[in-house]
Amino acid sequence: MERVIIIGGGPCGLSAAAELQNKGIDLLVIEKGCVVNSIYGYPTFMNFFSTPELLEIADIPFVVTGEKPTRQEALTYYREVAQRRKFRLHSYEQVDAVERREDGTFTVHTTKRDGSRADYATRFVIVATGYFDNPNLLDVPGEELAHVSHYYKEAHPYQGMKVAVIGGKNSSVDAAMDLYRAGADVTWIYRGETYSSSIKAWVLPVFESMVNKEWIKAMFNTTVTRIEEGYIMVSENGEEKTVEADAVLALTGYHPDRSLFGGLGVEVRAETGEPEHNPETMETNVPGLFVAGVIAAGNNANVIFIENGRFHGGLIAEEIAKR
Repeated sequence: MERVIIIGGGPCGLSAAAELQNKGIDLLVIEKGCVVNSIYGYPTFMNFFSTPELLEIADIPFVVTGEKPTRQEALTYYREVAQRRKFRLHSYEQVDAVERREDGTFTVHTTKRDGSRADYATRFVIVATGYFDNPNLLDVPGEELAHVSHYYKEAHPYQGMKVAVIGGKNSSVDAAMDLYRAGADVTWIYRGETYSSSIKAWVLPVFESMVNKEWIKAMFNTTVTRIEEGYIMVSENGEEKTVEADAVLALTGYHPDRSLFGGLGVEVRAETGEPEHNPETMETNVPGLFVAGVIAAGNNANVIFIENGRFHGGLIAEEIAKR
């Protein structure tokens, strides 16, 4: 039987692994993609808002060449943490379900990369699954088409194309500006009446200038009603319009995956989506089941980042060590 299984190999999952390892507690990390899979999915040339010391885990310094870490530097850093700490880490293994047994232990059911199944018995489970794998869907006809994506990597493939960018926060604004600079014809579509207050203060004036100069077309009070090949239908201030679009980037945010909680009896607060848990130990109302990182924040993913989620592992390790 495993002592502890951590579901999720992101920064908060790895931080929890390091804290448990510091106390001599055996553990296994199971990650459905590569290590820090969510960061791997970020835009290729992204820079973090945070300074490197706020992203450090496992007592290993995060050294960067500039003021803020790049995506590539973060991938290198967290990969190095996993290698130096020699965590038992199963990559590309999907956790399908967690079952709580009568004796209070758990069985974790997984599917491996080759399609084979595995079952692990464990005393404790830490869910650190993040949210980046679960985009907020527009729920409109055509969203499943091949030219629609909820993720943005880089601008180069869109040169010379008409691109509709849907969403009003930092990811959509950064993508729109990046696409324009690469030679795309960009229409930025936002359901709000004016610019979101969450847009970075040093970015907003630049974006506004691009819009005012009509380098980027901005549509406020606008929702998408249908997506077709080559165009989308929108409602702008209640008026139906057609927007040409060779590609559609629906950058409308992400949400946590709470499916693992379903059969375990974890109470989820209806108004926030937050799993019931003790903030001093991160243990849910199900004994032996803990949450770490943004999954603990429920629907408001802006409450917990790597900066504060990395400390959850220490709270969890302290509690498990007592037992």
